[in-house]
Amino acid sequence: MQTIKNTLAENFGGPMSKLGSTQFSLDECPDLTGKVAIVTGGSRGIGYGIAHTLLKHNISKLYILSITKEAGDAAKEAIAKDLGQDTADRVTWVHCDLADWKQVERVAAAIRKETDRLDILVNNSGWGIMTPSLTSSGVDKHMAVNHMGHVVLTSHLLPLMKKTADRGDTVRISNQASNAHQGAPSDTQFASLDEINSDAGPNGQYGRSKLANILFTRYFNRNVTKNGHPNILMNATHPGFVSTKQSTQDIHEPYPIAGYAMSYGMDLIKKDQFQGAVPSVYAATMAEDSGQFICAPAIPEPGSEMSQSDELADKLMDLTRQVVSERSGVII
Repeated sequence: MQTIKNTLAENFGGPMSKLGSTQFSLDECPDLTGKVAIVTGGSRGIGYGIAHTLLKHNISKLYILSITKEAGDAAKEAIAKDLGQDTADRVTWVHCDLADWKQVERVAAAIRKETDRLDILVNNSGWGIMTPSLTSSGVDKHMAVNHMGHVVLTSHLLPLMKKTADRGDTVRISNQASNAHQGAPSDTQFASLDEINSDAGPNGQYGRSKLANILFTRYFNRNVTKNGHPNILMNATHPGFVSTKQSTQDIHEPYPIAGYAMSYGMDLIKKDQFQGAVPSVYAATMAEDSGQFICAPAIPEPGSEMSQSDELADKLMDLTRQVVSERSGVII
């Protein structure tokens, strides 16, 4: 029975969110005075919910990385209105296209020069359930943005996070994954660029990238956290069904008619952007373990069988290094 309750709590809002075996609310976020954070996609949707919460709990410096300046400006205006101008002044918006890995490398380098610490990295931004397409570098956009762009960002910020952790502080990284990782093609091997560029349909492409988020998390735990850096924790999260631009507008691009079941049919049970932020905030501020797949509100789950495979994670990361290097010259 508790398994059913957990499933409801993980995916839906309202009273159902209180059914989970492990509870956490945004009000339980600890005081973050003196800490520095980065949230990708922090200007709207779940990312805004995360950014707002970190600021409300006194984060000293927050970088929001996104593509659209208008959205970044709007987010800062909303924060100023809700939390005060002094709080909004702690936000720095940075243009960053996660599909452009050279730009991601430059952004990370600029941040390393600007701050002497990084306590929280929330890899939240993502390309949703959309028609498969390729980036200008010839890579599936779902994998290029949702997985590879965040790997580049994390890798090039890692020296700064190690420096912070070496002071005795705990550094936490949260990767926005999804239960949709279970929709990855069953024959996924991460064996070649041709494979990840193959058309698996909107749900398959998205699911494969979310599978990659979890595998990267567990790879990082084995190769960084457990390999000499116990104070640097990385966890993946599942926010549940959340009312965001992806679920209300973008879904109609691949599914013009059927998308209405998602955009309108589930309105009464969807979470808002703050409810969707709960597991990410928990992972970014409270988690004491690493390499987990944390479902809302704060429930560790095993994930699919593929998401637990160290061999598949190793193949994924080998391919990621190869593709990023060959297509952009960026080394990770």
